[in-house]
Amino acid sequence: MLRPHKNLCRFINGLNHDQFLHCKRSASSYQYNHRNHGGKENVPKKDGNEEPQLYFYKSRGQHILTNPRILGSIVRKSAIRPTDTVLEIGPGTGNLTLKLLEASQKVIAIEIDKRMVEVLHRRVAEHKFEDRICVIREDALKCEFPRFDLVVANIPYGISSPLVAKLVYGAIPFRSATLLLQKEFARRLLANPGDSEYNRLAVNVKLVADVEHVMDVSKRDFVPCPKVDSSVVIIRPKKEVPEVNLEEWRSFTRTCFGKKNKTLGATFKQKRMLMALMNSNSESFNGQGVEEEGCSSSSEKGFNSFKAKIIEILKSGSFEDKRPAKLCNEELLHLLALFNQAGIYFRDGSELQDAERRALADDAYGSELED
Repeated sequence: MLRPHKNLCRFINGLNHDQFLHCKRSASSYQYNHRNHGGKENVPKKDGNEEPQLYFYKSRGQHILTNPRILGSIVRKSAIRPTDTVLEIGPGTGNLTLKLLEASQKVIAIEIDKRMVEVLHRRVAEHKFEDRICVIREDALKCEFPRFDLVVANIPYGISSPLVAKLVYGAIPFRSATLLLQKEFARRLLANPGDSEYNRLAVNVKLVADVEHVMDVSKRDFVPCPKVDSSVVIIRPKKEVPEVNLEEWRSFTRTCFGKKNKTLGATFKQKRMLMALMNSNSESFNGQGVEEEGCSSSSEKGFNSFKAKIIEILKSGSFEDKRPAKLCNEELLHLLALFNQAGIYFRDGSELQDAERRALADDAYGSELED
């Protein structure tokens, strides 16, 4: 006799009999759909008055955490206070949401999938929590967050990077963010200078926040089962942040970490990069911009002078032969300060970004690209 998967048993724990049958049929239907229809989303719909079935789409990052022990640990590690308002992004069917409602005063749940919202409302109502939850049916990357005290969420893998950036660089102060992330992504977030996973993501996040690894979570604890394991991390915003223009900082690290294992001297000698940087700073250099094609002798002279200035800055701080992959934030802040002292600033202009992308494309065959 076939036995239900152990994760399904965890998922339905606490549901009534009708919900038990519904979820069991839904999980079975998902498995059939994934095997026989290639996991595609255009699956046949039920006819008549039969209850609609809930499909979980991997393409949307819909992996529902079902292990009650892990769910309980996440809530405990989050140190939620009875007066807290918790922001949950991607609540799915509400397994974590119900535990957050038990521990907090209010939960703000942001979910884009109408089907999940309907299930969430139904389960919350059954537990008499309707007056303590606010469900926002929008894209978490596009909507404005209401005020909240902390974040606890199982983040869809596909939006992890921009969502973390939106949280740590957002205008709303918060105490902490307990996030369930893809394990590889979490390792990159936790990486230190010299680690193979060290990248611009870690640099930008650690400028404004501390990151702590809490625990790893097996892929078998999710329905449907993803291809990789996950990790729980806690991000805590720093009370004191270095005095630096954050927009310029992100543009600066994008330039440096385009090829993180390349020396800074080699990075800043690329003609296209230098031209874009010079044009974005033309006001500081008497309007001396330079065009890529058909450069006049005067503009070429200005370009060579600008290039010499960049190399001089790198040499003054002994950065010419150093690689971003081995530099800590203090060293990067020092280098940015040297550029600023010389009147050179990094801006998020489209021209500079286009030059960066072209430079990366030119070197794409040399080594692996990092975000």
